[in-house]
Amino acid sequence: MTLTWRTEVIAADVAKIRDLCAKTGFFSPAEVTMSGELVEARLDDGDASDYDFIIAEIDGALAGYTCFGRIEGTESAFDLFWIAVDPAQQGHGIGRQLLARTEAIIVAAGGSRYYAETSSTPAYEPTRQFYLRTGFREVAHVKDFYKPGDGKLIYERLV
Repeated sequence: MTLTWRTEVIAADVAKIRDLCAKTGFFSPAEVTMSGELVEARLDDGDASDYDFIIAEIDGALAGYTCFGRIEGTESAFDLFWIAVDPAQQGHGIGRQLLARTEAIIVAAGGSRYYAETSSTPAYEPTRQFYLRTGFREVAHVKDFYKPGDGKLIYERLV
C-alpha cells in the first residue's frame, strides 16, 4: 500500500472527487456536484483558477483531497473549501497529512491564516471535532445559515 501525493488535477478527478464526496455521506447532492465543478474550474483556468488542490492516492485510488485558495481582497487569508477522506481510509492520519500539506502551500504563498466552514447540525460533529483537534478555533456561528436549524460555523487556523 503506497500513499502518493499530487497538486495537479486531471480530468478523471472530476468523477473521482464527486464519488468520494458522495461516499462520505456528509455532502448534499448539490455539494457533490459542486465538488466536481471546482475541479473543472481548475482544469479550465489552470493557475489563474481560484482553486488549488492536494490529492492523496493509495495505489492509484483516491484516498482524500483538499481544495483551497486565497481569499480575494485579503492580504494573507485562505479558505479551505473542501477536505474529504474516503471513509475506508479515515482514522489513518490522511486528513491530518492533507491539512499539513495544504498549510505548507499556504505558508509558502504568504498566507497567515486559513478558514474552514461547516454545518452546525449534529451530523457534522465529527467534522467540527476534527477541526478543533487539528488546531482550528471557532470564530463565528451564523444561525440558520443553510436552513432553519442549520447554522454555519467558521473555524480559523493561524499559521
